[in-house]
Amino acid sequence: MYSVAFIFEPGPLDEDFHALDSVIQEVAESMDGFVGKESWQNADGSRLNSTYYWRDEDSIKAFSSHPKHVEAKRQYAKWYKGYHIVIAKVERSYGDDAFAHITPNTRTEKRAQT
Repeated sequence: MYSVAFIFEPGPLDEDFHALDSVIQEVAESMDGFVGKESWQNADGSRLNSTYYWRDEDSIKAFSSHPKHVEAKRQYAKWYKGYHIVIAKVERSYGDDAFAHITPNTRTEKRAQT
């Protein structure tokens, strides 16, 4: 499994952005190899992170080259002050099983008793 973190600082997000963003999400979800997505933002909302999880590198390449994604990449400067992408291979994940996550728990940690 791979994660692709799209970290960005938003600029003016207009109706065209929201429409295209919605289409891109639908495209991702429809693609073979898509595992899931989660999003975060810092406290003041000046930086956001959308992390997509993919089965393999071929799935990432297919999404990256989809015509709607290519269209969005061509127009990014209208909507973002800047961006950074981190692609990582997920080797393991674990937690205390208090909540489900996109990645499989490979080890369970015991919750501290208080």
